[in-house]
Amino acid sequence: MNIYREVDRLLHYGLKQKLISVWDLDYVRNSLLELFELEDYKPSDFNGESLDSPVPILENMLIYLADRDILPEDSITYRDMYDTKIMDRLIPKPKEIVREFYQKYQTVNPKEATNYFYQLSKASNYIRTNRIAKNIHWYSPTVYGDLEITINLSKPEKDPKAIAAAKSNTSISYPKCLLCKENVGYPGRLDHPARHSHRIIPLELEDERWYLQYSPYVYYNEHAIVFSRDHRPMKISRAGFDRLLHFVEQFPHYFIGSNADLPIVGGSILSHDHFQAGHHEFPMAKAPIEETFRFNQYPDVTCGIVNWPMSVLRLQGENRAEVSELAEKILNKWRSYSDESVGIYSESDGKSHNTVTPIARKNKGIFELDMVLRNNRTSDMHPYGIFHPHQEVHHIKKENIGLIEVMGLAVLPGRLEEEMDILSDYLRNGLWAQAERDERTSKHVAWAKQFINSSAEMEGKNIRELMNKEIGKTFSIVLEHAGVFKKAKEGNKAFRRFMNQI
Repeated sequence: MNIYREVDRLLHYGLKQKLISVWDLDYVRNSLLELFELEDYKPSDFNGESLDSPVPILENMLIYLADRDILPEDSITYRDMYDTKIMDRLIPKPKEIVREFYQKYQTVNPKEATNYFYQLSKASNYIRTNRIAKNIHWYSPTVYGDLEITINLSKPEKDPKAIAAAKSNTSISYPKCLLCKENVGYPGRLDHPARHSHRIIPLELEDERWYLQYSPYVYYNEHAIVFSRDHRPMKISRAGFDRLLHFVEQFPHYFIGSNADLPIVGGSILSHDHFQAGHHEFPMAKAPIEETFRFNQYPDVTCGIVNWPMSVLRLQGENRAEVSELAEKILNKWRSYSDESVGIYSESDGKSHNTVTPIARKNKGIFELDMVLRNNRTSDMHPYGIFHPHQEVHHIKKENIGLIEVMGLAVLPGRLEEEMDILSDYLRNGLWAQAERDERTSKHVAWAKQFINSSAEMEGKNIRELMNKEIGKTFSIVLEHAGVFKKAKEGNKAFRRFMNQI
């Protein structure tokens, strides 16, 4: 391999993607030579190409580093450490990115600013577009509209040494978590990902310092994370509603939402206050209001029950302070609300169970705040959660229902891709008994029998396509399980009883 040619290729890529300018060439080239432990430079015969991603170049560079033992070990963990170190040589310094972002924000518009930062995050390979492309995505029609389904194949398997390092590390607590601002430029270690190429944008939300970044593994368009400067626990509150609405006031083309602040119904990181945002219209945002309520104290704010499998209230108004104030009133009532007739208890054994998952957006100039009512109580029958996917759907989804799923995008485990392929082969050939014996497919057989009676019936039909549709229907059942007021008559009556007590 001619490493000098790969250096020339990367410099050309950086110029084309506007990561660097011609005035940076010598500086960046020399910093790359230092990284590859080279004291000399020999111009190559490279004369240009068109690439959307630096990955083909980085793969060759990592082979070079591994062959010369510069890479401590040729594992996914070390490769990710070094490819971010390589790309960091091409990425502008934080202050330059912040300056460019706000120059576009102030002289053009917020959309131009976020587009600049998103494109830079992809061009720098901070957003792992080559891995994300492996994900499988489709829309599935249900009684609640078309739900989005994603089978997550993008995240690499955990390196065994990284797992061991994480278990043994009890002394290093810097950065405190994966969201802390101190991750910017962090070199990484076996139990903490490298963030050489990580950049963040400072924001002000209700007189507090927050930051905007993009997720390295986006699940939807411009999947952003907005996080507090301070490492403090998640907390659903009036202050949080104010920040969500202030954000969409500043970035009206984005939605923003928060995971709930309790285990089971919350997100994977409850230790650091943060939101998720993006430029994407989720199925729940398209769902209509089925019944409207008015409150005398808030004549200019509309509140309605959304036609959705979970229990959702949508607040709409031109004044964000009024919307937030009514949201606080609803939250306070829900925190202490119990209804034995539908199995809702606000607390047990001194532990609170009720909270909400809030989502804000601007819709035709109007502030919208969706409040999804949540309860994290468990029982002997439902040890993972009463308002959580039940046992009969665990073969498709057993993980927590977080913000993204609440809004109608299922993030399903990668195992499903292989399991559904194998199952479709069995069913196409009428091999039901074999499907029941195979541990990869046995858990799906009872489900498949509900919509496939015989292989003859499926002749000439696409079994996998039918399975995808049924996965979508199952996801709607998953969301119904997570709803505190069920869609049946008694649940609807109970929901209205709650509304009448606000």
